[in-house]
Amino acid sequence: MNPGEAPIAEMRAALDKEFDVLLLPVSHPSLGPIRIVDDLFAIGRSEPPFAEYPRELITKLSRRHARIFSEHGAVYVADLDSKNGTTVNGNAVRQTPARVRAGDELCFGGELSYRVAIEPRPFSSASARGVQHLTVALKPERTDLGLDAIDIPVFPFLVSKTDELFARYKDRYPHQVNYISRRHAHIFLKSGEPWIEDLGSTNGTFVNHKRLGESAVALQNGDVVGFGGDHFVYQVALEKSFEIEPTVTQMTPPLAAAASPVASDTPASVAAAAMPAEDPDKTTFVGAAHSFLDIFCVDRALQREDEVNENSPPLTPDESTETQPRRPRRRWQLLLSELTRTFAGGDRTTMRRIGWGGLAGLIVIGGIAVALYMRGASEREVKNLLAAGQYEEAVDSATTYLQHHPASDSIRSLASEALMKARVPGWLAALRVKAFDRAAALVEGMRASSTGNPDAVSLIDQLRWVGDLERFVVGRGGPDAPIHIYSDEGRIDNLLKRWEDDAKGHQRILDRIASYVPEFTEPYALAMSHLRKLQSDDSVYLAAIDRLNSTIATELGRDKPNALTAVLDDYAQRYPRLAGLDAVRADLRQYTNLFDEMSARHLPQLLALMKKASFSTLPFQSQYRQLSASRLPSAEVIAKHDAVSAAWQSGDSQQALAGLQAMPAGPWSEVLAAELAHKKAVLDQFADLQKSRGAGNRDDKLLSFYASLDPVEDAYYVRAIQTDVDALRDRALARAQDSINRAQSLWRQYRANGSIGGTQRLEAGVSEGFRNQARLLSEANASAQQGMRIYTQLKAPHPAGSDQLLEDIEAETQLQRRSLQELRMVLEPGLLKAKLTLIGGTDE
Repeated sequence: MNPGEAPIAEMRAALDKEFDVLLLPVSHPSLGPIRIVDDLFAIGRSEPPFAEYPRELITKLSRRHARIFSEHGAVYVADLDSKNGTTVNGNAVRQTPARVRAGDELCFGGELSYRVAIEPRPFSSASARGVQHLTVALKPERTDLGLDAIDIPVFPFLVSKTDELFARYKDRYPHQVNYISRRHAHIFLKSGEPWIEDLGSTNGTFVNHKRLGESAVALQNGDVVGFGGDHFVYQVALEKSFEIEPTVTQMTPPLAAAASPVASDTPASVAAAAMPAEDPDKTTFVGAAHSFLDIFCVDRALQREDEVNENSPPLTPDESTETQPRRPRRRWQLLLSELTRTFAGGDRTTMRRIGWGGLAGLIVIGGIAVALYMRGASEREVKNLLAAGQYEEAVDSATTYLQHHPASDSIRSLASEALMKARVPGWLAALRVKAFDRAAALVEGMRASSTGNPDAVSLIDQLRWVGDLERFVVGRGGPDAPIHIYSDEGRIDNLLKRWEDDAKGHQRILDRIASYVPEFTEPYALAMSHLRKLQSDDSVYLAAIDRLNSTIATELGRDKPNALTAVLDDYAQRYPRLAGLDAVRADLRQYTNLFDEMSARHLPQLLALMKKASFSTLPFQSQYRQLSASRLPSAEVIAKHDAVSAAWQSGDSQQALAGLQAMPAGPWSEVLAAELAHKKAVLDQFADLQKSRGAGNRDDKLLSFYASLDPVEDAYYVRAIQTDVDALRDRALARAQDSINRAQSLWRQYRANGSIGGTQRLEAGVSEGFRNQARLLSEANASAQQGMRIYTQLKAPHPAGSDQLLEDIEAETQLQRRSLQELRMVLEPGLLKAKLTLIGGTDE
C-alpha cells in the first residue's frame, strides 16, 4: 500500500483532525501535484490550476465539471452533470457523490487522471493561538416586502425553496418562491472568506445585479445578492470575530493589522454606513449548516419542477456552460470545396453530380447516425429511469436488454447500479432488525434478477458476505463475545478466507455499492470494524487454539494425557475469551480413565469404558480412532467377550471357557489367556472348596477364594459362597484384628531395641542380637500381612493406622534386605542367605 493510503471505511478521521488532499497526476506527470487545503475544490476548465494547462489537455473538461469536498473526516467527489464524466477507479460518478480514499484513481473527462493521497496538515502556530469566526448577514434590500434578515454563522449554506427560510413565504409570494430551485446556490468558505456559487439554477443567482456563470465568486461587505429574480435580494454584511484559545496568554496581532492604522473611511465602513438602519422589531433567522452531500446531488427531474421567471436576465453567451460563438468555416470545409471545383473543372453539370453524390453520402451517413442513435436508445431509457428514481423499472429494462445483448458492458453497469438502488435499502432494513434469513432471501432474489450479468453477481456476492459476517457476529453475542473452541474457528476462518482471496477487489466493490446507495456507508464501516476484530481474533485466539490442538495431539501421542491438565489451566488463564474448555476437560478425564485401564490391561473394566466412550472434541475423537484401530480390542473381540461374560455370570462356565479358547489372536491374546487361566482356577478352587467341608483349613480356603473373586465378573460364585462367608465373617475379622495387634506390639519392641545396624550386618556370624531383632521384624511383617489379607478377603474396611503400620514394616524389611545384598561381596554366601532368611520378606 502506498504512503497515505487507507481503506475508505477505515479512515475515520476525527472532526477536529485537519488533513490535506493531494491529487498526484497519473496521465500527465509533468503537470505537478495539486494540494487541496479547503473543504471544497472546483474542477473545471476555467478553474485554477486547470485554466493554466495546455489547451489540448482540457478540451474534454467542462467549465463546471466536478467538485471535490471534505465532510466529517471523509473525502468525496461529485460530478456536476459534465459532458464527458468523472470516474473513481473506473466507476462512473453519477447523481450522488462518491467517497474517495487514499490510493484511488480519479479521472476527469476521460483525459486527466490523478492518484489521491491524504496527508495530515502541518501544525500551524497561528491556528493554535486562535480561531476566526465569520458570520454572513443577509439583510433584505427592500423593506416593503416583509422579508426577514438571515444570519449564516456556519457553512456551507444551501439556498433552496424547500428550506424554511424561503418556503415560509410561499403563501404570500408563491411564484417568487418557485423561482428559487431546490438546489439553487450555496455559500461556502474558501481560505476563510465567503464565496457564493450558483448550482445550475433555472432562474439564476445574481451578485451586484450580474448573473453568475459557472464559477464561484467571493462575497464582499456591501455586495448585493439575489436569488431567482428581483424579489429575494439581500445586502451582504460580513461580521468577523477572533476567539482566543483558553491556553493562550498572549496573542500576537496579524502583521498586516499592526502595520496599518485603522481608517474610519475604509470601504467596509462605508458599506456598513450605507446599510439601512436595522429595525429592532424585525426577526433575524439563523441559517443552519447543510451538507455538501445534499448540495451536489444532481436531480434533473426535480429541477424541471422549477417555475421559469421570464423577467430574469439570461446568461450571456460567454457565460453559458458550453455555448460557443459561431466559428468560421474550417480548413477541411474549404479543402472539400476546392477539390469539388478542381474535379469539376468549372463544369456546373459535373459539380451538380458531385453535389448529388455528396447528398447520397450524407443520407447514408444520416442513416448510420440514426441506427447508432437507436442502438443507444435502451441505454438512454435505463439512464432516464435511474434519474427519475424508478429503479425497479430500470432493472427490468436492463435485464430485458441483456437477454438479447449479453455482451453490453454499459448496460451491465447500469443494471448493477439499478439493482443496488432498488434492493439494497430493503436488505439494509432487514439487517437493522437482525432478520438475517430475510436478508439472505433478498440477496438470492437479487441473484435471480441478475442472470447473465456477472458484474451484478460480484456485487451481490459481497452483500452476501456482509450479511454472513453480521449474522455470525450478532449470533455469537457481539464482536467481543467469547470464542467457542471447536465451534467458532471454522466460521471465522471461512469469513476471512472469502475476504482475503481478493481484499482490495472486494473493498472496491463495497465502495462502489456505497457510491450507489449512500445509506450503505455506515453498515459497510461496521462490517469493516467487525472484520478487523475477526482478524485480531484469528491472530490471537485461533492461533492459540491451533497451538493447543498441537499440544494435545503431541501429549496424547506420547501416552501422557495427565500432562494436559496443567496445559488447559494455563490456557484458561491466558485466554479469558476462550470458551468450551470444560468440554475438553471432560474428554480428557474420560480418555485418561480409558487409557489407564488399557495400560493396566484390565480388560473387563476397559470394555465397560469403551461402551460408554463419547468424545465431543476433535483431538480426542481423532486419538480415540487411532487407539481403536491399533491398541484397543477389536469389535470382534468385544462381541465374543460379551458372550463369554454373559455365560460366566449365569454359571455356564464351560461355554465361557470354550468362548475364551476360541478368541482370535491379537494384541490382547495374552490378557485373554490370563483370564482363561483365572476362570479355570476359580472353577478348581470352587470344586475343592465344596470337597473340603468339615476340614480344618476350610475357613482359610474360603476366605482366600472369596478374596480372589471379582464382584462383577465373578458374581455367580460370589453369590454361591456368600452364606458361608457371612457365617465366618465375625470370627475372621476378630482373628484379623488380633494379627494386627500382635504386629503392632512386635514392631514397637523392634523399634525400642533399635534397628539392625551396619555392624550387626557385617558380623562374621549370626549373633544373638541380630537373630532376636530379625525375628521381631519378620514376625511383625507376617502378622500384619495376615491381618490385612483377611480384611481384604472379606472386603471389610481396614482399621485405623493399619495401612501405615504395614507400610512402615515392609519399608524396614526392604531396607534391611537391600543393605545385606550390598554386602554380597563381603559376606560369605551361606551367611548372607541365612541372614536374609531371618529377615524374611522378598526382594520384589
